[in-house]
Amino acid sequence: MKAITIRVAIAAALASGVALPNLASAFDFGKYVETQMANRAPALFGVNAPLASTAPVTPSTGYRNPSQSAADQIAAADGLTVEYVTRNAANHTDMMAFWPNDKAPSHLITCVESDLETLPNGKMNPSVQRINLITGQVDTLLRGMDGCDGIRRTPWGTILATEETDDGGAYEIIKPLATTENTVTNRAAGTISGPTAGNIVKRTALPTMAWEGLAVLPTGVIIAGDELRPGTAAPDVDGGAIFKFIPTAPRGVVGNIADLNDSPLVDGKVYAMQVSCTTGTQFGQGCEIGNAGWIEVAAANARGEADTKGATGYYRPEDLHQDIRYSNPSVPAAVRVCWTDTGNEGGKNYSEVVCAVDSNPLNTTGRTTVVNRFVEGDTDFNSFDNLDFQPRTGNLYVVEDHDNGDIFACLPDGADRDIKTDGCAKILSVKDTKAEPTGFIFIGDGSTAFVSIQHSDDTNMPAYDGFGTDDLIKITGFKVPGLR
Repeated sequence: MKAITIRVAIAAALASGVALPNLASAFDFGKYVETQMANRAPALFGVNAPLASTAPVTPSTGYRNPSQSAADQIAAADGLTVEYVTRNAANHTDMMAFWPNDKAPSHLITCVESDLETLPNGKMNPSVQRINLITGQVDTLLRGMDGCDGIRRTPWGTILATEETDDGGAYEIIKPLATTENTVTNRAAGTISGPTAGNIVKRTALPTMAWEGLAVLPTGVIIAGDELRPGTAAPDVDGGAIFKFIPTAPRGVVGNIADLNDSPLVDGKVYAMQVSCTTGTQFGQGCEIGNAGWIEVAAANARGEADTKGATGYYRPEDLHQDIRYSNPSVPAAVRVCWTDTGNEGGKNYSEVVCAVDSNPLNTTGRTTVVNRFVEGDTDFNSFDNLDFQPRTGNLYVVEDHDNGDIFACLPDGADRDIKTDGCAKILSVKDTKAEPTGFIFIGDGSTAFVSIQHSDDTNMPAYDGFGTDDLIKITGFKVPGLR
């Protein structure tokens, strides 16, 4: 029933004294809004139309094969085109960073979330790779990390690659195009061997935890999450905390460093976020959103001290990104970061995106940070993992962490009363039932994105450099305001 028909029915009923009909059964306003959002997809999302449904189920084994096109791997919204960059990215290729910049990158530097192992060829597992965006050539920079996942290009011209495991560390790499075939030989000590091992150092001043998402600010401040589910060690133990590293010598200059000793990550302190849900100090279960302060913890025991000192825990914080469009003229130092909490769809915990505005990232005195939920999952859109803000539009793309996973685009919050996204639409869906999307990242103008198709069955695919492979896919055709 159209809105005008409802108004006529109401007016007639009031005039005649007849009881009003059950309008909820006649008109689903929520569905109406979703339909209007889909109809306006060209203006809202830069595609002709979103996907109506998730890609259908495919055989669980043997679907991936050498003769497939990229369109066989991922369904895309009308108006988008997909193509392979390479089919030789290492198995478990996850998050990625552009090099040398986001606007005109020549390479992707990628984290490979593989377990620690020695391969039949005698080499250790690939951990950080370099992928040429023109030729598709894949080279390995570093081996021997355990579950490399979070990776970022720093504002001072290095790569920071981190491990998603309980004792995960962080490694800083300079000159990534000139760094090849090095190996971590002792993770605890941070010992690295290889022809260009001097270009890599383990940053022990950063927290030891299961790294995934992270935001690296120009000052050297890092905000990152610990990928930990509540109750992992024992019942009622908190989930993963959000940590902040503040360097002893924050950077106040712009430009790349020439030596790793000049990095702000050499030394500093680590803090865990504690959210209070009152105007004073009240924290613990039920206080996941509100006003937050920061508690100092030891880098080497960041997870344990976060729990004992009362930091706020979340259900598996995964990817985390800075919203580069956010600004507050009255608080120029303020930054906004958003992260995913995966939850458990089997337990009806459908996931969430939480955002925090830190009014002064270099300060830890008082409650300087405000935390609120931005996206809440549902039966179709859940198990959030990776995310990325689309440049120019500010739309937040959120990636599901399960087989046949989808990628949704979520609108920024508008001028309405709430403080959540104005709506999300399905834009991409993995066709391989054995696989999931991950590492989604936009180029600097928002017109092109890249995604890794992870965990596919590789029975029919040849190995590369003695290791299984993933497909890296390029997605073009996003219509962005200001671009022809």
